[in-house]
Amino acid sequence: MSEATESRTNATEYTVSEISGALKRAVEDQFGHVRVRGEISGYRGPHSSGHAYFALKDDRSRLEAVVWKGTMSRLRFRPEEGMEVIATGKLTTYPGSSKYQIVIESLEPAGAGALMALLEERKRKLQAEGLFDPALKQLLPYMPRVIGVVTSPTGAVIRDILHRLADRFPLHVVVWPVRVQGETAGAEAAAAVVGFNALAEGGSIARPDLLIIARGGGSLEDLWGFNDEALVRAVAASDIPVISAVGHETDWTLIDLAADVRAPTPTGAAEIAVPVRADLEATLANLGARLKACTARTVDRKRQAVRAAARALPSPDQLLAVPRRRFDEATGRLGRGLTVGVHRKRARLDGARLSTATLMRRIAEWRKLTERDVLRGQAALRGIANTRRAELRRASDQLPKCAKAALARKRQRFDAAQARISLQPLQRSRREAADRLTSAARRHEQALTVRMERLRARLTQADRLLSTLKLSEQSILERGYALVLDDAGKLVRRAAEVVVGGGLELRFADGAIHAVAAGDAEATTAAPPTAKPRPKPKDPGNQGSLF
Repeated sequence: MSEATESRTNATEYTVSEISGALKRAVEDQFGHVRVRGEISGYRGPHSSGHAYFALKDDRSRLEAVVWKGTMSRLRFRPEEGMEVIATGKLTTYPGSSKYQIVIESLEPAGAGALMALLEERKRKLQAEGLFDPALKQLLPYMPRVIGVVTSPTGAVIRDILHRLADRFPLHVVVWPVRVQGETAGAEAAAAVVGFNALAEGGSIARPDLLIIARGGGSLEDLWGFNDEALVRAVAASDIPVISAVGHETDWTLIDLAADVRAPTPTGAAEIAVPVRADLEATLANLGARLKACTARTVDRKRQAVRAAARALPSPDQLLAVPRRRFDEATGRLGRGLTVGVHRKRARLDGARLSTATLMRRIAEWRKLTERDVLRGQAALRGIANTRRAELRRASDQLPKCAKAALARKRQRFDAAQARISLQPLQRSRREAADRLTSAARRHEQALTVRMERLRARLTQADRLLSTLKLSEQSILERGYALVLDDAGKLVRRAAEVVVGGGLELRFADGAIHAVAAGDAEATTAAPPTAKPRPKPKDPGNQGSLF
C-alpha cells in the first residue's frame, strides 16, 4: 500500500542540507543589506576566537547576531549589555541549528534599552526607600548549623554548592526548589525567602541560620526574575542573613544590592558561608599549645614570686637582736640601781642619828647662856631631844617598810620591762606573717585550680567539637573503613608491605579478626598501591540526595 502511494506522488525529495542551502540563498538574496534597531542581549565580550555573539531584541522578537573578528576591531565603540543600537549587515542562516542571524558590518548606538531603563528606574525607587542602606546589612554567622538554599533542584548550581560545602565543612542543607527563569521565578523566590523566615525554632524542618539565593549565568532576560520588586523587599526584610549568588561575576541584579553579602558565583557563596574545617583544627591545636605554655609560665612566675617573698622575710635572730640587747642592758642596770639605792637610804639614815660630838657642842653652848637661857635651853633641849627621839623611833620603824616598798617598786619596774621585751609579740607577729603567706599561697593554688578547670572545660568542648566533625578513629571505622595491622602491630599502608603467608589483623568498628595473607607475592610486590577512595561526606541532616 505504501509503495503504491509513493509511486503516485510527484513531490521532489530534498535532503536537509539541500533545504538549508536553499533557505540560506533565499534569505541572502532577498535581504542583501538591512538596518536593524534593537537592544543588545546576552553579550559577554569577544569569544576566544575574536568573534562576538549576542542577540538583538525588542518587546516581541529576538534576532541572533554575530560580529566577525575583523569587523570587531573596526567598530567605533564596544557593545554593552542592554544598549539599544542600530546594526547594519546582511541576513543569513546557520544550517547547523536552523537559525537565521544577522552578520553585522557596522554598529552605532541608539540609546539605552527599555529593560535597562526599567531596571534603573526600579533601582532608584527602591534605593530611595532605603532598602539598599548598608546600615541594614546583617553579619553572617561564622559557623552556621543549617543553610537554606533557594535555587532549582535540577541544575548544576545546587550540585556545586553541595560539593563545595562537603569539601569545606559538611553540615545540614535545606533546599527550597524554585524556578530560576520565567515569569514566576521572582514570585517563587520571594515566597521561599518568606517561608524560610516563617519556620519555627525546633520544628520538624530545621530553621536555617543562613540563606543562599543562587542561579547560574545568563542574559538580562534570563536573570530578570531576580530583579522582581517583591523578591527585593523580601530579601531586605529577612531576619535570616542572605547571600546573593546570581549569575557570574559580571552579572548583577537588584537582590545583589539588597542582600547582606554578594557572592561572585554560587561556588563562591558556599566558600563565604562556611569556614575550612582544617583551618579550625589548626587554630584549635595552636590555641591549645599556647594555653598550655601560658599556664606553665604563669605557675613558674607565681612560684618564683613566693620564693622571693620568703627570702625577703627577716630571720628570728634578726627580729630578736634589738629586744635582746635592751633586755641585757636593763638587767645590768637593775643590780647597780639596787645597790645605789640602798647606799642612799643608808646615808640618809646615818645623817638622821644623834652623835656625842653634837651633844657636847650643844652643852658648851648651853653653858654660855644665862640661867634663864639655860632653863630655856634645857626645856628646849628636852623638847628637841624628845622630838629627835620620836623621829628616830619613827624612822627606825619605817626603815624596813621603806626598804620593802622600794624593793617591790624595783621588782614591778623590772617585771614591766621584762613584759615589754617579751618574745611573745615577736613570735606572734611572725606567726601572723606566716599565716598570711600560707593564706596567700592557698588562694593562689585555688585560683590556679579554678583556672585549670576552666581551661580543661574549654579543651573538653574543643574535643567534643572535633568528635562531632567525625575526625576520631572510631567514627572513621563506623563509616565502613578498617585498619590493617601486621604481626608486629604496625599499621600497613601499602599492598607492597604485605608479606604472603604472614598474619594480619583487621580491625573494624565492632571488633577485630585475624587473617593470613595469600596470593602471588610477585604480583603483590609489583602492583602499585591503590589510592584509598575518598568517602562521600555523610549528610548530617539525613536529607538524602536531590538527584
